[in-house]
Amino acid sequence: MASAPQFEILWRPDLRLLETCNLKRYLQFLEDKHGLRFQNYQDLYNWSITDLENFLRSLAEFFEVRFHSAAERVLLGQESHNAHWFPGATLNYAEHLLQRIHQRPKEVLIISALEGQSKSERRRLTGAELADQIAGSANALRGLGVEKGDRVCGYLPNCPETVIAFLAAASLGAIWSSCPPELASKGVLDRLQQIEPKVLFGVTGYFYGGKHHDRREVLRQIAEALPSLKALVLIGENPVLDGLPASVHIIPFNNFLQHADRESFSVLPVEFEHPLWILFSSGTTGIPKPIVQSHGGILLEHLKALSLHLDLRDGDRFFWFTTAGWMMWNFLVSGLGLGSCIVLYDGSPKYPDLSVLWRFVDEEQIVYFGTSAPFLLACQKAGLTPRHDVGLSRLKAIGSTGAPLPPEGFDWVYQNVKSDVWLGSASGGTDVCTAFVLSNPLAPVIRGKLQCRGLGARIEAWNENGQAVWNQMGELVLTAPFPSMPVFFWNDIDGQRLRDSYFDYFPGIWRHGDWIEINPDDGQCVIYGRSDSTLNRGGVRMGTSEFYRVVEAFPEINEALVIDTTGLRAGSGECDGKLILFVVLAAEVGLSSELKSNINNRIRTLLSPRYVPDAICAVSNIPYTLNGKKLEVPVKRLFQGVPLAKAVSREAVSNPEVLTEFIALVDRFTKP
Repeated sequence: MASAPQFEILWRPDLRLLETCNLKRYLQFLEDKHGLRFQNYQDLYNWSITDLENFLRSLAEFFEVRFHSAAERVLLGQESHNAHWFPGATLNYAEHLLQRIHQRPKEVLIISALEGQSKSERRRLTGAELADQIAGSANALRGLGVEKGDRVCGYLPNCPETVIAFLAAASLGAIWSSCPPELASKGVLDRLQQIEPKVLFGVTGYFYGGKHHDRREVLRQIAEALPSLKALVLIGENPVLDGLPASVHIIPFNNFLQHADRESFSVLPVEFEHPLWILFSSGTTGIPKPIVQSHGGILLEHLKALSLHLDLRDGDRFFWFTTAGWMMWNFLVSGLGLGSCIVLYDGSPKYPDLSVLWRFVDEEQIVYFGTSAPFLLACQKAGLTPRHDVGLSRLKAIGSTGAPLPPEGFDWVYQNVKSDVWLGSASGGTDVCTAFVLSNPLAPVIRGKLQCRGLGARIEAWNENGQAVWNQMGELVLTAPFPSMPVFFWNDIDGQRLRDSYFDYFPGIWRHGDWIEINPDDGQCVIYGRSDSTLNRGGVRMGTSEFYRVVEAFPEINEALVIDTTGLRAGSGECDGKLILFVVLAAEVGLSSELKSNINNRIRTLLSPRYVPDAICAVSNIPYTLNGKKLEVPVKRLFQGVPLAKAVSREAVSNPEVLTEFIALVDRFTKP
């Protein structure tokens, strides 16, 4: 079959969507209440970034956000790194969600599935049940001494208790953070020791890939190494965990709720910028960064993104495949704030086969299915045809993130999933817990493109000289404040670590780390990938520094470099998904089968089974930049089929002769 043309229009909104979508209602609201009339999305977008204060004020009005005390103004300061939002205002993120939950006492608001469960075995919580468990958990936490500003954390899978614990903590003004249970104790402690939680919710095991994974010893190590911990709440049937210090109170979740007082529950109003949660960076350049985001900033941003861009509505079943440790879980939970039913799935997306999620979407009548580009490309490579195998009658939209979706991925969706589905490729990140570039219900879907820059996000593509460029690739920058930017990093007293992370490359300007191309005429964008080297295996994100701390501890290994080739192979659109480890061995040491086995076992134990390499290669040296950084991204590009001249400038390499050795290895992994 002949290939489709580059930028072909694959979908257009029908008349019904154009007239009834949430974005259309918002446009009518602006006209009726504020006398503002816009001809198209581009006009609306331009207003949202040039009159940011009135735009944010209108969002709060449109979504009926309850303020307990009024703001003195919307924005204080015009520079992103020192801007303050809604000073003087108080509200609570959890309160807004609970208002919507209380309005739907008999409707199912959470559907939860574990790997391997039949439809009849899945859990379903109504609004009344969910509200009752949140109230009980909040008062139980208060009984444990949890107060505003305390940290409450989870070592939990993607299950209802994770949502309940988070919203209960948020209602008290406590600060939530979560790690998925597949992370080893070292990875968890690298994160949680920084923020010193008072209460930890945990599980003693989980299922993945058809196997049960016992986490009792790991959980014991975690709890034992957190001196701040006062209580450990265990989720699951008859959980048992021995050997903890007497100072840690162990409580089964059912007992935790059983004696909790629901009647006296109340939500604590907090400052607009009070911390809601702490998300952790992948740890690419060191210990993971604890990124703090606010109640108000996240609430307004998520309502905007989910309603105006994804067009979620009351009663829609909203499913994004994610772990509870990825920012998309936080994004998913905010769907409760629109009256949507959020759908949770915990397990492998390819067990027993790659069709499992498509069957699940059909069985549960999902309206919006969020997934990743690597998953869609894996389905393409496997030759799946969901449109012939399952019904998908209610499926309205598919969201794709985690990596750029190539044109061939768009083709596969429209040819093999559903010809009239609205495909929204999105790009954002943990740093802002949202997408900067995402869907637009008023615009066409163009093959290989992202539909628009999000409202209120002043996104530009800059060249190396800090100049905006159009219709060509540049660094994605944000040139104005944005409400869900981090309010600070935990323990970053003077803010220097935050400024170094985002504002040092272009002084005072947020540099996000993506390559983007923007069409100024229609606003559509192309994302060309990350400019960092984060690893992402099965939805579990990890930085290479964590990997090196484990591998380079071997006395037989002097240095290591790791790449994850998940993504595009140049010119083919395929997704390899290989994790390749390169090691420089100590003198007179060979890369024996025993050493490879020991490396794999240590990675499996200390990091995660998902990070066991597909291949381990011995090399004479690791390529470095002139300022001493390992060339992770350029090597990754080489193994994705990018020619050497485009992957890296030899002048930027301190030991360019080493690249010859890596080029020789490329054929081994890229040729059929």
